[in-house]
Amino acid sequence: MAPDLSLIVTAHQQASFLRDALTSLTRQFDDPSRLEVIVVDDGSDDDPAAVVKEFAGRLPRLEFLSLSPARGVSAARNAGLAVATGRAVAVLDGDDWYAPGHLAHMLAWLDRLGVDFVKCDVIPDTRGTRVIKPAPQARRHVSLEPSGSILPVAAATMIDYPFVWAAVYRRELLDSGLLHFDETLRTAEDREITWRLHLQAASFAVVDAPGILYRRGVATSLTAIPDERQLDFGPAYRKILAGVLAHPEADRFLPKALRQCLAIAHHHVARQHELSQATRAGLAPALLEAVTDLSPAQIAEALEGLDPKRRKALRPLLAPALRAEGAEAAA
Repeated sequence: MAPDLSLIVTAHQQASFLRDALTSLTRQFDDPSRLEVIVVDDGSDDDPAAVVKEFAGRLPRLEFLSLSPARGVSAARNAGLAVATGRAVAVLDGDDWYAPGHLAHMLAWLDRLGVDFVKCDVIPDTRGTRVIKPAPQARRHVSLEPSGSILPVAAATMIDYPFVWAAVYRRELLDSGLLHFDETLRTAEDREITWRLHLQAASFAVVDAPGILYRRGVATSLTAIPDERQLDFGPAYRKILAGVLAHPEADRFLPKALRQCLAIAHHHVARQHELSQATRAGLAPALLEAVTDLSPAQIAEALEGLDPKRRKALRPLLAPALRAEGAEAAA
């Protein structure tokens, strides 16, 4: 009999945290056979296999896959999803963990509402300090149309909540290809798949749940790495913007997608002192790649919608795109 839920746990140099994650998985279902756990080691040299072996008797459906050399979080998730057999799936980073009963609760709501996926609040853990970060959706425990949670442009919505690991997905999303992670993206892959789901999935819900806890400020976090991987926001947003432009409601959603793209770019510009020299040099080309398929007028309009500080910081990076077709004056 197939498990109710397949969980893909990805780890890269996270063996010291993996025990906490797996311990939390022993407390998710009264019947542990309902949960299939697939741990995917992405080229680590800290022996995660030894940690996984400790749980062989406590998690009856526990598998271990190893990728070598490391291929990135997207490839690791896809490798696990490719062998998942559950009627629902979820992903977890190796340094995060769940409150007891979290997955059972999420799965129950997925079944009760009959939606494509459910999402929940998250609890960041910064060296022991925990404050709930709520999902930006006030309507809870009801089926919603994903594209209806993209707007408004200037307010936080579910499209600004790219925590793909704070969700449980119906298997049909995986079988349709919507839940395939883009392996060309080393970062911002969560942004790309969040947009894809909200543009193409049929239904979702936000539910209250016991909790998923994720560590902040650890060295293994991709958001803390200052190298060129951060520049993948460029190709990620080119894909996002292309998907939006192909949507029947492109005119409505494009301002949101472009504003979000510029906000991400400004985040990197504002922390240039933390980035490597090569990464700093690549910020302008990455942003220009993101907006390649847009007109100068569309870019200029989005710039004007930003606050003065962001507009001033980003205008020099976008100058080549704005000069095209005489748009510099319009900006």
